[in-house]
Amino acid sequence: MTKTKTPLVTGERVVVAVVVSRVILSLPLSLISHGFSLFLLCLSAFLVEIRAETSPFLLSRFSPRRGASSGILLGAVTLPSVMLSKLVQLTRAISLHEAEQDELSHVTMQYWAASASCCAILIYLSVIMSQAKKTESLSSSLWLTRVSLTGTVFYGVACFVSLSMISHTGLNTSLKMLWMLFHGLAAVKLIRHLLCTFPSCASIGEALLVTSGLVLYFGDFLACTIAKICENLIPVDLVSISYGIKRTETGIIVQGLLLGLLLFPMVFRCVLHIYETFLRKRDGGQRNCSDAAKSILFFVSLVFFMVLAVPSWMQFVHDFHQHPFLWVLTFVFSEPLKRISLCIYWVLLIVVSVSRFYSISRSSKVERILLRKYYHLMAVLMFLPALVLQPKFLDLAFGAALAVFVALEIIRIWRVQPLGEPLHHFMNAFTDHRDSELLIVSHFSLLLGCALPIWMSSGFNDRALSPFSGILSLGIGDTMASMVGHKYGVLRWSKTGKKTVEGTAAGITSVMAVCFVLVPVLASMGYILSQGWWSLLLAVTATGMLEAYTAQLDNAFIPLVFYSLLCL
Repeated sequence: MTKTKTPLVTGERVVVAVVVSRVILSLPLSLISHGFSLFLLCLSAFLVEIRAETSPFLLSRFSPRRGASSGILLGAVTLPSVMLSKLVQLTRAISLHEAEQDELSHVTMQYWAASASCCAILIYLSVIMSQAKKTESLSSSLWLTRVSLTGTVFYGVACFVSLSMISHTGLNTSLKMLWMLFHGLAAVKLIRHLLCTFPSCASIGEALLVTSGLVLYFGDFLACTIAKICENLIPVDLVSISYGIKRTETGIIVQGLLLGLLLFPMVFRCVLHIYETFLRKRDGGQRNCSDAAKSILFFVSLVFFMVLAVPSWMQFVHDFHQHPFLWVLTFVFSEPLKRISLCIYWVLLIVVSVSRFYSISRSSKVERILLRKYYHLMAVLMFLPALVLQPKFLDLAFGAALAVFVALEIIRIWRVQPLGEPLHHFMNAFTDHRDSELLIVSHFSLLLGCALPIWMSSGFNDRALSPFSGILSLGIGDTMASMVGHKYGVLRWSKTGKKTVEGTAAGITSVMAVCFVLVPVLASMGYILSQGWWSLLLAVTATGMLEAYTAQLDNAFIPLVFYSLLCL
């Protein structure tokens, strides 16, 4: 294999360095060890990314998405930076006596869990690359390996010291270190599965971000369940407590829906295997289940699992006094005029927009990238009024929409009759080069990009614009940058890229203009506004430059980076 030459300093790496520096410089003295660990994680990811992009071994082994860089640095530091920004925000809340110390301990565990997942994946990638043939420069590879391992050792020491400081007994420290190890091993297993099962669907950085997020979410799910079974054996800060002693019903329902659907493929495979084994024993042959029977079995299993099994877990964890779906109906009809009207508005907007855009995609020469930006504008029309007027209902609506998306994607991938094939042809009308027929992720990333900042902003929030970071960065900034850049862009940021200076300037200016309008509206509604305009300008500019330089799926990274900067 031949080495490919890539520059040591790229625009994406510079922006990541600026974002990480901004987060670290905003830390109080009590969080210095956390900042030091983030620096070491960033350094290790930087070295691993350099080695990955100068050698084709890793990229050829996993077949990442074409046209994208490895994105290892950006993927490794994004989620830990978000959790560290939340720690900074909680530290301010504790100083104002508006939050409890237990909440800070919980988010600290979330930060170390996310960092442990990313660090374990970096170690795994380093081990993979160390198995490459000796056609590479031995001295440079050895040097990179030693420096990366040194950073990893320092990271482990910083992790142990920090966990010891927030623990009361040696037993708690041991349990927490074991918990971190569990996250790391699970992350390695999951990223291998994602990259091998869905080749050419994601870059390594995108897979790293998705993996660390899913492991964190599944770990929270597992800790919640175990803590309910044996409350005295699990430290309370391992359990996801959403800014209080008890979790909200909405949070439990959304978590149950999403994780239940992600686990359903494994459940269905087991059910299908049992059914086919029964058929073979009954008929004494190698008879397999027909496509029609598989479809019926699929939908029956899905309804049973999501209506009986998953709600049973919700009731066990949260002690619902009624079926969770009945609780949802009660919640919606508690303010019927506002919430039902909002649902009708959403349905009408979706039907009109999708039918219109689908006909345009089939009959006109409008580029797919511009067609997809219309959906970003539609997200602004849907979510911005709801976030201002009905934020709690929007939390539940996001969960329901994501659950529908996951269920439809499973049906499309498996071509479940009679919906699978028509759904596949319909979805292909809105894809571009970043999607593949195997897995279509753009609609997930857009919805999650808008939803995650809102979900993470529940509870104490002294930065009123942070919940809007997804809507502003994707619905306004990214859309204006693409449209203006496509029509008027002349000066390109790089020789190989398509992003233009004019588009980036339009994106930054449009977001700042919307903020100037949004801030007085939020102030009139009683929101706390303590964000300085210079700090806001830095956050908007850094996010705009990341959108200009990154080759990753910007719907996934830009809202999280913007959110982490707005929390500071």
